[in-house]
Amino acid sequence: MFDKLIGVEERFIDVEKHLSDPKIVQDRDAYQKYVREHAELNKIVTVYRQYKQTLQNLEESQVLLKDTDPEIKDLARDEIAALTREKDKIEDALKTLLLPRDPNDDKNVIVEIRAGTGGEEAALFAGDLFRMYSRYAENRTWQVEVVTHHPTGVGGLKEVIAMIQGKGAYSVFKYESGTHRVQRVPTTETQGRIHTSAVTVAVLPEAEDVDIAIDPSELKIDVYRSTGPGGQSVNTTDSAVRITHLPTGLVVTCQDEKSQLKNKLKAMKVLRARLLDQLTMEQNEKRSEERKSQVGTGDRSGRIRTYNFPQARVTDHRIGLTLYKLDNILQGDLEELIDNLATYYQTQELQKAET
Repeated sequence: MFDKLIGVEERFIDVEKHLSDPKIVQDRDAYQKYVREHAELNKIVTVYRQYKQTLQNLEESQVLLKDTDPEIKDLARDEIAALTREKDKIEDALKTLLLPRDPNDDKNVIVEIRAGTGGEEAALFAGDLFRMYSRYAENRTWQVEVVTHHPTGVGGLKEVIAMIQGKGAYSVFKYESGTHRVQRVPTTETQGRIHTSAVTVAVLPEAEDVDIAIDPSELKIDVYRSTGPGGQSVNTTDSAVRITHLPTGLVVTCQDEKSQLKNKLKAMKVLRARLLDQLTMEQNEKRSEERKSQVGTGDRSGRIRTYNFPQARVTDHRIGLTLYKLDNILQGDLEELIDNLATYYQTQELQKAET
């Protein structure tokens, strides 16, 4: 670990020199690249330098143990105990900082929510989840932009796809991929029986052009008139867009904008993200079962969370966490859930790194 830290500090010093180079300053792209790298390295180097100072202080205190004055010896022992605790704490922080970072963590995300088993009740809960994520994003001053949605007649959502734009969006939303189960009494239930419904959530990092190259000749683009619930016409122009990626058969539609061009741009963002997700899944399939179990594999087949309305309870089955604050969570208060998930998977990574 210490060899790696020495290398990180040397690179940090090198990057600082580049940032003071007039040629680099004049090259906007190169300068921004070094600024980003400097910011990332600075997080590690700051803690590493604190660690080196702590080691130096510890060494100086140990020298004082040889002093002939009993009071100085007692002070030195207390100081050594405190510094040892600080050293251990900083070591743990450094191990965490040196863990391989998910390259997608800083990206915007595309969140796809679809009603599963449970009919209209599942669609209503899909709407609840979308509002929950929207409020959480808005609390962090992130922008939520609906790409496409298919409402039902009673206020539910059969499907909604939205882009959430904000630095670090993927780093928190990636934990939401999976099946979300709801247990509650539907408004249409006359005998008060609890029904169980399910909604699936897929979270995809936004893909840039450099991530996925799409050949225009491999796309089939259809335009048609937007429709609303029950097939009613939303507008009188052919603004809705359906894009089919011929090699994979992936289909993306978008009709929320009145502009055909805007719908096409949104649909391309979703298509690019799905292609990147598919590529990532294929790469993960080639890796060991141990690697596939780690966070970020995009496995959405398993049930990850249950929302129980009669008990006001939310249980995340991956980490065995139960919180009795259902109303707050549905209002977008996801911090405790996400922090616990991040800590759990971080601990898993640390254990793997130490074996």
